[in-house]
Amino acid sequence: MSGRVVHTRTGGPTGLDLYDRTARDAAATVIAHYSTSFGLACRLLGPRPRPHVRSIYALVRVADEVVDGPAAAAGLSPEATARVLDDLESETLAAIGRGFSANLVVHSFARTAQECGIGEDLIRPFFASMRTDLSTNRHDPASHDAYVYGSAEVVGLMCLQVFVNAGAEHPRTPSAALVDGARRLGAAFQDVNFLRDREHDSSALGRDYLGLDEGRSTRGEVLDRIDADLAAAAAAVPLLPADCRRAVTAAHDLFAELSARLRTASASAERVRVPDAVKVRLAARAWLGLPPRGARA
Repeated sequence: MSGRVVHTRTGGPTGLDLYDRTARDAAATVIAHYSTSFGLACRLLGPRPRPHVRSIYALVRVADEVVDGPAAAAGLSPEATARVLDDLESETLAAIGRGFSANLVVHSFARTAQECGIGEDLIRPFFASMRTDLSTNRHDPASHDAYVYGSAEVVGLMCLQVFVNAGAEHPRTPSAALVDGARRLGAAFQDVNFLRDREHDSSALGRDYLGLDEGRSTRGEVLDRIDADLAAAAAAVPLLPADCRRAVTAAHDLFAELSARLRTASASAERVRVPDAVKVRLAARAWLGLPPRGARA
């Protein structure tokens, strides 16, 4: 059918248009099953950026799952798992070049990358960090920062490319202030997750991302860094396009709430969570257009 759109008797699309839509639906399904909190925030995005952000997070989630257990549970050796991750990276980059993949999640991401200007400079560091999880269990400050950049900050930068460029005729470069805000929000998210998952990471995976086990840092120091990153990110939210601010505010405030709860929880407490009622309140606050917590009025 040469990529042209053909319509069925009921008026629905077929061909590449149907394939694109099915790929976007597949990405949305991945997110719905893996992250209720992210799904809630994503619904606050406008229709212009929403499917693209889902496509980014679906690919990120699949890659993360490759290295975090399901592949090993399926019987893959570490070497075989590494090859699966390498193949996923290669297919992602190839799909961006040709505009098609037989892997629906990769296809959805590739179409987003083409439209919004997401290139190898962001994709390769992400896969490099995922690959690190197969070989490095203990991180020093330098390896922590490199890991956080590739696993979280570049994801924020991918989303920023969407916020600025989705629907535009030609991709443009975001401002330095937005780039800094996206990176610091991603870093805060990742460090919160490291603290929340510390017990599981240590006991089940043998990983220490923050140097807490070896005394190189303390919970208080990590939380101070998180709160500084959240404050910097909050300052950048008003610079975002209007159809992105509510979702970013909701995500920001959810992690600010987690940071506050981590400060009052003991290190040995069960995984800290935000009750659903509080999540709804934070989402409602964002929907009303209120600024992120900690932002200056």
